Amino acid sequence: MRRFYRGIFIVLVAFRYGLDELVLTSFQKPWLRVLARVVSTGRKLDAPRGQRLREALESLGPIFVKFGQVLSTRRDLLPPDIADELARLQDRVPPFDSKVAIATIERAFRRPVSDIFVQFDERPVASASIAQVHFATIRDGMGGIRETAVKVLRPGMRGVIEKDLELMAMMAGWVERLSADGKRLKPRQVIAEFDKYLHDELDLVREAANAAQLRRNMAKLELVMIPEMFWDYCHPEVIVMERMKGVPIAQLDRLWAAHVDIPKLARDGVTIFFTQVFRDGFFHADMHPGNIQVSLEPDTFGRYISLDFGIIGTLTESDKEYLAQNFVAFFRRDYKRVAELHIESGWVPEGTRVDELEGAIRTVCEPYFDRPLREISLGMVLMRLFQTSRRFHVEIQPQLVLLQKTLLNIEGLGRQLDPELDLWHTAKPFLEKWMTDQIGPRKLFEQLRAEAPRYAKLLPQLPRLFHDYLEHRPADHRRELLELLAAQKRTNRLLQTIIYAGIGFVLGLLAMQLVVRVSVF
Repeated sequence: MRRFYRGIFIVLVAFRYGLDELVLTSFQKPWLRVLARVVSTGRKLDAPRGQRLREALESLGPIFVKFGQVLSTRRDLLPPDIADELARLQDRVPPFDSKVAIATIERAFRRPVSDIFVQFDERPVASASIAQVHFATIRDGMGGIRETAVKVLRPGMRGVIEKDLELMAMMAGWVERLSADGKRLKPRQVIAEFDKYLHDELDLVREAANAAQLRRNMAKLELVMIPEMFWDYCHPEVIVMERMKGVPIAQLDRLWAAHVDIPKLARDGVTIFFTQVFRDGFFHADMHPGNIQVSLEPDTFGRYISLDFGIIGTLTESDKEYLAQNFVAFFRRDYKRVAELHIESGWVPEGTRVDELEGAIRTVCEPYFDRPLREISLGMVLMRLFQTSRRFHVEIQPQLVLLQKTLLNIEGLGRQLDPELDLWHTAKPFLEKWMTDQIGPRKLFEQLRAEAPRYAKLLPQLPRLFHDYLEHRPADHRRELLELLAAQKRTNRLLQTIIYAGIGFVLGLLAMQLVVRVSVF
């Protein structure tokens, strides 16, 4: 019955904001479009459709707000106006009762709050769709006091999530069956993706582990600060971390007044993003302004402070290499190489003509080069690229969805900090250096060092393995193998002869040059 009542409430909210009219007008069947006009009669639906959808999600509660945030990352599936409006959903969720937060902490650690913390501030300092944060202090084990931030999961989230996800999946199935664009939009896959993100965020220990990994990765860069996690006080429903003191990055007036180098801050943000993506393949995928602060402390002045690590993106080595080659080709305006990479990776059908795909990509990207960030929108470039992708039946790669979302966050951050920032020229040197490192001697040495333990174990066994092979293989195979070894020896002797001849030739040239110099002298 609770699920039934929840369904009725969702329907009423959808009707109030005219979402039924939005859905019906998206269908191709004429009678459904007529029905859309009928149901919208007598209702004031003057607000833009994106605004109505955003307000409806806010009315439906934290889970739908989070769904709107995740959905805003799928710009390949949404019209630009709706995607832009959903991107405004920035954790504007009221806090829950502090007494409930305290009860959750005491249940998690089986102790009174007064035994865990020296001091606990019952007034929350931040509230999001999944959890809220309180400040507190703890003893560090050496007689000192550490200031901390305590993140507490909203109560009853798992049950609410399961019911709402079931309803979402049911509605997604309807859309997929009834809408002409249903199969292309893949609403059930979007819901499944949302399900994964939500369940990851419900485990706060997972978030703490993400933060610890990012902290290790970024330790030597000295551009961003990640809070330390106190593992003795971490639980799936509660985590305690180092309190970070900074100014929210959206408060530019305070940053200017403190004499922070804002243009450098913008460039540092690009460096942090590309370092996490291409060096580590492990990146903060929720970099909206609400999760970023700037330190004004003397020792760390001007550094970024990252918060909230529930959503993390990962890339494999092949993903990183493919993306880096694409970016470098874009920055060099080598659109033919971009087209070839799409075909080589299998993202487009094998029969796709390279020249046609190259021309389409050039048409999208060329108008945006050599402009400051204030005059371009990566969101618009990506949207046009996705439109081109649909024309050539490009398969959207799920592992790159979070990367797309984060790149758009970086664009918004860069536009806010320094409208003159040229993202292309800022990122190009970094990517070119990364590509050089991937194919240079340093990378070869690193790979050999990584494989050294395996080789050290294998090499002593080679004579025995070779002997066993000869003993257990038929005579004809042994004969072929011996002939192969004889041929290899002849090849080695030939190579040695060539090398010695080359050395002799070089020494002869040096001797001739020495004679000439002596004669001139």
